[in-house]
Amino acid sequence: MFNKVLIANRGEIALRIIRACKELGIKTLAVYSEPDVDSLHVQLADEAICIGPGPSNQSYLKIDRIISAAEVGDCDAIHPGYGFLSENAHFADVCASCNIKFIGPPSSAIRSMGDKNTARDTAKRAGMPVTPGSDGIVENEKDALVIARKIGYPVMIKATAGGGGRGMRPAHNDGSLVAGFHAARAEAEKAFGNAGVYIEKLIENPHHIEFQIMADMHGSVVHLGERDCSMQRRNQKIIEETPSPIMTDEIRKRMGEDCVRLAKEVGYVGAGTIECLMDDSGNYYFMEMNTRIQVEHCITEEAYGVDLVKEQIKVAAGQKLSHWMHDAKLKYHAIECRVNAEDPFNNFQPSPGKIDLYYAPGGRGVRIDSHAYTGYIVPPYYDSMIAKVIAVGTTRDNAIHRMRRALSEYIIRGVKTTIPFQQRIMHDPDFVRGKYHTGFVAKMLQGGGFAK
Repeated sequence: MFNKVLIANRGEIALRIIRACKELGIKTLAVYSEPDVDSLHVQLADEAICIGPGPSNQSYLKIDRIISAAEVGDCDAIHPGYGFLSENAHFADVCASCNIKFIGPPSSAIRSMGDKNTARDTAKRAGMPVTPGSDGIVENEKDALVIARKIGYPVMIKATAGGGGRGMRPAHNDGSLVAGFHAARAEAEKAFGNAGVYIEKLIENPHHIEFQIMADMHGSVVHLGERDCSMQRRNQKIIEETPSPIMTDEIRKRMGEDCVRLAKEVGYVGAGTIECLMDDSGNYYFMEMNTRIQVEHCITEEAYGVDLVKEQIKVAAGQKLSHWMHDAKLKYHAIECRVNAEDPFNNFQPSPGKIDLYYAPGGRGVRIDSHAYTGYIVPPYYDSMIAKVIAVGTTRDNAIHRMRRALSEYIIRGVKTTIPFQQRIMHDPDFVRGKYHTGFVAKMLQGGGFAK
């Protein structure tokens, strides 16, 4: 097992990794930007080193500074969390060249699956259904028009690198295709340093279903069921649940086998997520693979009774998958709400600033993953998520009622949050019936936005 792990991240995921390391008897080193000096991950790690100013491209994305911190701190492993450098194959290679273990998949798997265009080709080889799309990167708007007309509108323009909804633009005609092509390239270049985009058929109002994969270095690959991530705003997930209300045992078995086969195809190791789009008839198509731990990993942990982050660390150290990963069974229903520092009454504008009062809910079946506290200053430089509320129940109805109770108890003053919007969703009749898709939130917001 590792002696000391550097956490190359911040916020709640950095805390989550620190806690897992402590339970495994591993020392931790936190890196932080100047605005994060008072962040909880800095306070709870065994050691901490500042790596630069607030903007992530001057701190959390600076590979040389992170490696220097690991060497100064005598770390033998780095956990990248999610976002930032977690899907950066070059970073994984640099770690290996410095004899520091990257807690994640091999760089070859990141390259195969982290690049979404390459991932589509890999999925095809593994026999997984994919949506019709371009053969490789689309270099210019002329080629984009030819491909889009051949596939047939509507289409989706997607960045080949990165994720989180950035570098994605739908197009329903030639005009929106040209505008979206340039906008997606510009956004992708700014967010990921890679302007490459490809085009695929847009399946309108699908269900976004993802499967949790875990694999070791000894050839074992398992999946731990699906998560339904269809509740999205501008391609950003806001609520997730497991199991999906539209899933059947037969489809789960078939999709799970496809996902395991794909992971084996690329020699995958560690935690990963294979994301698919599904229509109302149960037809599904590979979309992408996230070669890292997901934000929403918590609901799988609660529903299946496992610890995915500890398992990540153990398989990175060369251990075999734990027997409880092989034997994991779905026990509960779990729902997660991502609490963002945004104003839902003002078009979800970011709301950085000082939290004047913070009180988190608790009680049976409620888990809070958060780095926020009274007096904490939410910086303007990073993702606006400040907490995750996870509600667990023996049934979906039980989990929904528990989430309603938890959200009603949550007190965060000084910054605006998305809690009121998520409370409304929890009471929406269609959500309660499990009748929702990726266009659900946009439909809710039509005609004047979210009003008090």
